[in-house]
Amino acid sequence: MCSDTPDYKDTLSLPQTDFPMRAGLPKREPEWLDRWEKIGVYDRLREKEGRQPFTLHDGPPYANGHLHIGHALNKVLKDMIVRSHQMMGFDARYVPGWDCHGLPIEWKIEEQYRKKGKNKDEVNVVDFRQECRKFAEGWVDIQREEFKRLGITGNWPDPYLTMDFHAERVIAEEFMKFLMNGTLYQGSKPVMWSPVEKTALAEAEIEYHDHKSHTIWVPFEMKSAVYDAEPSDHLPLGLTDARVVIWTTTPWTIPSNKAVAYNNKVAYGLYRVDATEEESWTKPGDLYLFADTLAEDTLGKSRVTEFTRVRDVDPSEFEGVILKHPFHGLDGAEGFWDYDVPMIDGDHVTDDAGTGFVHTAPSHGADDYEAFVARNWIDRMTHNVGEESEFLPHVPFFAGLQVFDRKGKEGKANNAVIAKLVEVNENGGRGIIARGRVTHSYPHSWRSKAPVIFRNTPQWFASVDREVGDGQDEMGKTIRERALNSIDQLVKWHPQTGRNRLYSMIEARPDWVLSRQRAWGVPLTCFVKKGLLPTDEGFLLRDPEVNARICAAFEEEGADCWYEDGAKERFLGNGYDADEWEQVFDVLDVWFDSGSTHSFVLRDRADGTEDGVADVYLEGTDQHRGWFHSSLLQACGTKGRAPYKNVVTHGFTLDEKGMKMSKSLGNTVAPEQVIKQYGADILRLWVAQSDYTADLRIGPEILKGVADSYRRLRNTMRFMLGNLDGFSDAERVEPADMPELERWVLHRLAELDHLVRDGYAKFDFQGVFSAVFNFATVELSSFYFDIRKDALYCDGADSRARRSARTVLDILFHRLTTWLAPVLCFTMEDVWLDRFPGDDSSVHLEDFPVTPADWLDEPLAAKWAGIRQARRVVTAALEIQRRDKVIGASLEAAPVVHVRDAEVLEALKSVDFADVAITSQVVLTGDPMPAEAFRLPEVEGVGVVFEKAAGEKCQRCWKILPDVGSHAHPGTCGRCNDALG
Repeated sequence: MCSDTPDYKDTLSLPQTDFPMRAGLPKREPEWLDRWEKIGVYDRLREKEGRQPFTLHDGPPYANGHLHIGHALNKVLKDMIVRSHQMMGFDARYVPGWDCHGLPIEWKIEEQYRKKGKNKDEVNVVDFRQECRKFAEGWVDIQREEFKRLGITGNWPDPYLTMDFHAERVIAEEFMKFLMNGTLYQGSKPVMWSPVEKTALAEAEIEYHDHKSHTIWVPFEMKSAVYDAEPSDHLPLGLTDARVVIWTTTPWTIPSNKAVAYNNKVAYGLYRVDATEEESWTKPGDLYLFADTLAEDTLGKSRVTEFTRVRDVDPSEFEGVILKHPFHGLDGAEGFWDYDVPMIDGDHVTDDAGTGFVHTAPSHGADDYEAFVARNWIDRMTHNVGEESEFLPHVPFFAGLQVFDRKGKEGKANNAVIAKLVEVNENGGRGIIARGRVTHSYPHSWRSKAPVIFRNTPQWFASVDREVGDGQDEMGKTIRERALNSIDQLVKWHPQTGRNRLYSMIEARPDWVLSRQRAWGVPLTCFVKKGLLPTDEGFLLRDPEVNARICAAFEEEGADCWYEDGAKERFLGNGYDADEWEQVFDVLDVWFDSGSTHSFVLRDRADGTEDGVADVYLEGTDQHRGWFHSSLLQACGTKGRAPYKNVVTHGFTLDEKGMKMSKSLGNTVAPEQVIKQYGADILRLWVAQSDYTADLRIGPEILKGVADSYRRLRNTMRFMLGNLDGFSDAERVEPADMPELERWVLHRLAELDHLVRDGYAKFDFQGVFSAVFNFATVELSSFYFDIRKDALYCDGADSRARRSARTVLDILFHRLTTWLAPVLCFTMEDVWLDRFPGDDSSVHLEDFPVTPADWLDEPLAAKWAGIRQARRVVTAALEIQRRDKVIGASLEAAPVVHVRDAEVLEALKSVDFADVAITSQVVLTGDPMPAEAFRLPEVEGVGVVFEKAAGEKCQRCWKILPDVGSHAHPGTCGRCNDALG
């Protein structure tokens, strides 16, 4: 610049904004939280009239412990659903809730007792329950603040708690519907039982871990065959001295064996031992029956060195065969095991592992139990094992021995049973022919992490196959029918695989075990007649007046009143002799509590729904066997249908390597640490960028990448704010009067508006954010903004190009801030308030702006697609010149662009392609491309020959043009000279 050339910097319309480059989210986010609470954003949204209600029903987290990253994922997804639907014109309601009853809390209080040397059973049950309530209240308050810190909107002052008196009343009331509609019954069947927690567990409370178990191969001696139900000494030819061999990983169940199962589709053979190793428990001449595919392996484990397959054995030969129990005739057993052990056919028997025969103890296995039910042999069930997995006093030899001890470690029961089988061998019999150990997947309690057992015990069940006597038969007559029909006819699944998983679970599930042998929960509010069996008429008291008294008391006093002295007499009233009735003190499975929430949240609250059905339930994949499952069963038993219209499922959180998070591995990511380092919006952005339908990875490197994406997006918003400084409606330009480039941007906005609304409606946050982010950082920052900087900075205030660009920036601002507000709730509030400050201002009080349909212009979009492709070639060509230091900036170039396609060439000539390419000049030609022309393989028919721009550099806009220096203002081009006036 010459010494006498003015400095034109101050004449440029450079961006003006106080919006900081650095977000400072950890420090500033709490200020916005306080502001939202102060101006009452959530309540003000409820005042908007004429809106269709939209309710996401919160699956209650457990009030026990600080939040982990899975909680954050879950709540952020819910928040994005609520906020996006509110901005799409709904009245989107969110009532947070907590699960407050149940074993984990009870366990914590018991631990406190044990530390003080107190015994829970010696404490008044009401006092104990009050301590549990107080414990839950404390964690509700802690977790509430942790959730709010994530930016979660909702009715935080008035959440729902399953331990509120009204909730306890409704839970009891919902249970009574099962009592009254005929689906409730007391049964004795094997259920998964935790010896550590001393209670039955539902499938949803089970997780599977590797466990090392004993394995034993036990031979059963032939006793007789039965034909036409008459005993006989006749046995099938050649099987008289043969023994049927079973294999089991639960030796402790052998004392409860009642049958041996085979499969009539399996190929069996009779095998003779010919030679053995010295320490084998078999002897030459022994005859054994095996499935052919398993014989060699089993005999090898029995240390048999030579054997002969004597003949085929058709499964029909097992029909009616009676075996002896391995402990048959033992001295000191007083005939305890001298009963018949029938062979039974069962489809559950396979020849994949074991021996092809299955040891059947109906008190300790689901298939075993079903086999006995099918034969009406329920009276043959055993009750040999107690609540601490100990053999009961009546069991010879093993009384008091435990399968697992109080800490979940292996007890003495297995080894004692094995030793007794070995003793049978030593006395000349065949009690066992092989033993070993196997590591396999085994059920554990997901709370205590201790192994469980199958144990026959009286429990209360809801039948899924009895007809529900309530007349709500539109979806079916039984709970199972209603659930399956609801899944397919009433519910949309996101992703669809959720449907398949839950459907198969419901299709195959047994009856629902409702009872738990604990103290902290809602009791099974029912009475049974003393002296009657569960199958007898009149066993259960079904009296609406009694039920009403109980409900009224629970509403006023809570469920504790069930445990007060005189409760039985109080609730039965004068119509019944209390001495003739027994009060049930089991508590309901907590899944029944949370499964009932649709009643006291959706149905009963003013901010609920008219029909008690939620628009959305959203939880993790484990809730197909948990809350999705129990809510469906519970509602189908009481409402006749599913309580939800959409079910959204997310995956689990893993570390960066895809490993499960574990404190012992040191790979956990705590939400509070992410918030402290980056801010909650970075955590929310991680959720939005991830495919939540699969397992999600998170860790330091991933979060750095998220933070980088955030910075790029923040810079885009900052550019808009800076260039909208002072914008008013007076300079607004109608779309029809705008240059093509601006109309192309409006076309893209119209496309995005449809994508954003459709994506949010389908809960596709990754799709929405990816589209908006790419638009903002690529199509806007790297293309549109890059081109329009010149007009925005250098054009005169009244120029059509500048006014059009500013109008488009305003349109972009309103859409990007609202579209992204459900994801980046703090940052978009920051952006909004920078432009529209005020005590009552908030982006979260806004809706997505209506986008005119006539902004869509497909021919224009096709034209600009060709222009952008040609620009790519020019940009790439100039980058080589910049790399080789031929030029320092693209404005030093005047490239010659050869275009083969006449239509594309015409398109380039119809716009100011030099501006589009950010060059000072450009030459467009249809002449053949010279050999030296730069090309991009992916862009056909466009070649670029580099030429330097001719003329002088404008000291105001930096374009190199021939007319610079020929105007009134020294060192300027014609456009800048005019802008200066």
